[in-house]
Amino acid sequence: MRVTNKIIQNNSVSNININKTYQDKLNNQMSTEKKIVRPSDDPVVAIRALRLRTNVSQVTQYYEKNVPDAESWMDVTETALSTVSSVLTDMIEQCTKGSSEKLTTTDRQTILDALTALRDEVYSTGNADYAGRSVFTGYRTETTLMYTEAANQKYSITEQINNDAMDTVKYVKGIDKLNSLNEGNYNSAANKDAKEQEIQEASVHRIRLAYENLDGDVAPTISLYDTTAPAGFKTAYTATVYSENANPTAYDKVIEDNAASPKVESVYLIKETGELLISDAVYDKLMALSDDVTTPTLDESQIQITYEKSVWKKGDLRPEHYFACKDLSAVDSSWTDPDKIEKATIKYNQDYLKGIVEKQSIEYDVGINQSIRVNTTADEVFTHAIGRDVDDIIAALSEVNDMEATIERLTKIKEGLDETATDYKDNLESITNQIDAANKALTYLKEKMQGLFESNITNMQNHLNKANEATTACGTRQKKLELINNRLMSQKTNFETLESENENVDLTEIAIKLSSAELTYQAALMSTSKILQTSLMNYI
Repeated sequence: MRVTNKIIQNNSVSNININKTYQDKLNNQMSTEKKIVRPSDDPVVAIRALRLRTNVSQVTQYYEKNVPDAESWMDVTETALSTVSSVLTDMIEQCTKGSSEKLTTTDRQTILDALTALRDEVYSTGNADYAGRSVFTGYRTETTLMYTEAANQKYSITEQINNDAMDTVKYVKGIDKLNSLNEGNYNSAANKDAKEQEIQEASVHRIRLAYENLDGDVAPTISLYDTTAPAGFKTAYTATVYSENANPTAYDKVIEDNAASPKVESVYLIKETGELLISDAVYDKLMALSDDVTTPTLDESQIQITYEKSVWKKGDLRPEHYFACKDLSAVDSSWTDPDKIEKATIKYNQDYLKGIVEKQSIEYDVGINQSIRVNTTADEVFTHAIGRDVDDIIAALSEVNDMEATIERLTKIKEGLDETATDYKDNLESITNQIDAANKALTYLKEKMQGLFESNITNMQNHLNKANEATTACGTRQKKLELINNRLMSQKTNFETLESENENVDLTEIAIKLSSAELTYQAALMSTSKILQTSLMNYI
């Protein structure tokens, strides 16, 4: 086959173009620092690059965004829990001081003020938020734990308790009459016969509800498990509503029922204090309730108490974070259409009544197929019992202070009696008997107060233990998150290294190759120019 000049020319141009294309490829790699510009350059590298980039993107999302967000949430939670633990420790200290028998009126007032402030601080801490989201309210992050302002919002609340929620309290009969005595009425026909024997101490069973200042227009009900009831629970008792200053008091009524024969089953609500006083007959029936272990999804010992509350003060805990309840604010009392009422009612946690209690855990994805819980719910720390225990102490302190004021007032009346008056002896006898009765009442009240302080040392310690458990749980999650964060950091480094090795070029190597390609290109041009100068005519 004869090789013509044209063939040589075409082959030379083709080879020079191939060399130039290779040089262009090296030049692109040098400028982009990447092995390929388009997938077709190297499909294997392209596929591996897509996978590695996806991995890097995922790990970066977890490492740089999700984990720091979770850490911040738990840091806010831990700080709040530490504050609660510190406050509860101070409350234990105040209760320890209050258990002393040598307290003056000033001492008691100081303790009362301190406990009130500490109680408010506990619940205020529960309103802690992260980036505008409440950290203790479960899924309802847009709602604060407690009311930040006074509000009128009607709720129907159902508390679910067991018989261990019942307790027994001391009641001193006759102190209201003594506290009402003054210079104008101490010697009246109704008061002059007040004697020491009228002051009596009694024990009364009660169920302390979560809230005080309840509505009195709808009587609370106590429902117990009943196999014949469609919902499983049926109303067993309806409370009689009493005001705190009623005469006779609810305490007087339940004591009277306990003394009756046969025993009377009765339940009384003191709406201002949120106390359900139960007679001995009711107490015995409720204490006899027991859970059937063969039905794990059903608690036959449960006691359901339903009541209404419309007026909320600043600092009250919102019921939707704790109980099965209904918001009836939009329901008009004149409505009779059940469907209309149903549509206007906002329901919360109704599954609680079926024994289904879903833990409102907020979890963050912090790795591939890995998540971690970041929140602590209110029921783990901010229980109603903390405030209600303080309420009991405050009430007891107030009773002691009031009785001391009564004794001081009666003593001044006694010292001011006119010895020349014809009724001096009668008045002296009356006021002396009243002072003796007041001193007896004061002794009972101080014993009651001291007993409350002593029992609340244990109660507050239990609250502190609960807060410490929540703090420990939060700390455990933080430690786990720290380990995850370290692993993500390592993964991110590894994936970025693999990505770099897969996609990036070695600049030194590319520079050498590019220099070699340029030299080859120049040599090809020179050799081609010399070869093409010779033609067939040179041999003729």
